[in-house]
Formats: sequence, structure tokens, C-alpha cells
Amino acid sequence: MDRVRLEPITWDRLGDLLAERVLDLKPEDGSPWPRIAFDGAPAARPGDLAERVAEALRVRGRPSLAIGTAGFLRPASLRLEYGHEDVDAYYDGWFDTGALWREVFGPLEPGGDGRVLPDLRDPLTDRSTRSPAVRLPPGGLLLLHGPFLLRHWFPFDLSAHVLLSPAALRRRTPEAEHWTLPAFQRYERETDPATTADVLIRADDPRHPAWNG
Repeated sequence: MDRVRLEPITWDRLGDLLAERVLDLKPEDGSPWPRIAFDGAPAARPGDLAERVAEALRVRGRPSLAIGTAGFLRPASLRLEYGHEDVDAYYDGWFDTGALWREVFGPLEPGGDGRVLPDLRDPLTDRSTRSPAVRLPPGGLLLLHGPFLLRHWFPFDLSAHVLLSPAALRRRTPEAEHWTLPAFQRYERETDPATTADVLIRADDPRHPAWNG
């Protein structure tokens, strides 16, 4: 990370440049739907960046669908089996990766029908959202955002990681969620998203991001 050169940029400019970058992205597996990751802890707000890119794509005439993994939590009875603050469970078992493969990535494989489920479970009520599938036309882009995305071998065609230093992560994470911080330390050790991702954005100061271009 220390060897990565980062340049100051505004969020609006970053959204525009990322949109331009993915316009001509061709999936290596032949899928007509490019799949983009916006990876980062909740405190880093990767979903905000995904929405900026979605808007920048819209004004360029390209459809996209931004989906958050918070809508694909496993039922509370499973994710809280070992208590409300179990770090290993949060890291390994809170997010329903099977449903993401089945309902999001499966329909976007070569030969798929493009009908993607935007969410599965309401994180507040723990009930099924019963949302209808959304058909993403060929050429439309999936913009998936959430934490720990780069450790599951999801078939992303481009990945962006929104990085916070340990101090900034602690500062911007609500105190009631500080118990999750060791999970992000483990993610840094095991996956090293700062060097694994194609695009790195540092957002310690949310007003003044920087990126590796």
C-alpha cells in the first residue's frame, strides 16, 4: 500500500472517470453484462460511489443496477447463532453468498436471462423483501457494493476498493459496531484488498478522496 501513488480527486469526478472506464469493459467469460465490485467497510460507504457511477452511466445512456449485499443477509437465526457480536460469524456467515451466486451472478452468466434479484431480505425486519426480479438488458452493468467482496471469487470484471486507515475506520464506525473491526483487520491480512482491487480509493477524509487512477 505504501508504494501505491494516490492522486487527489473529487467524488463527482471519480464517478465520471469510473463510468468512462467501464463503458467499454468486455467480460472475459463472454457475458454481455459487465460486473463491477465496489468493496469497502460500511463506514467507507462504497454504496455511495456505486450510486454515483450508476448516475454517470445513466447520463451516458448505459443501464446499470446497483445492488448492496446488505440486502442479502442470511436469516438472523443463522447469522446470530453464536451471539450478536461474534466476529467470525460476521466475517464468514452474515452474507448469503449462495443467494448472491444464484440470484445475482447466475442470471448474468453467458446465456443467462439477465433477470437479477435486487435484494432478498430486509436487514431491519429480517423478513423477505419479496422484491421482483429486475431485467438488466445486454450491455447493462451490475454494480455490487458491500464489505468483503474480494474474498469470494465472484466473477467481477473490475473491482474498486474504498480504503480507510484503521484510525479512520474506527472513527467513522458507530461505537455500537466497533466489535466488527477485527473482521476488517482479518480481511486486510487475508485478502489485501488495497492491492487486489483494480482501483483503489482512499477516503480517510470523506471530503477529499484520493485514488490510484
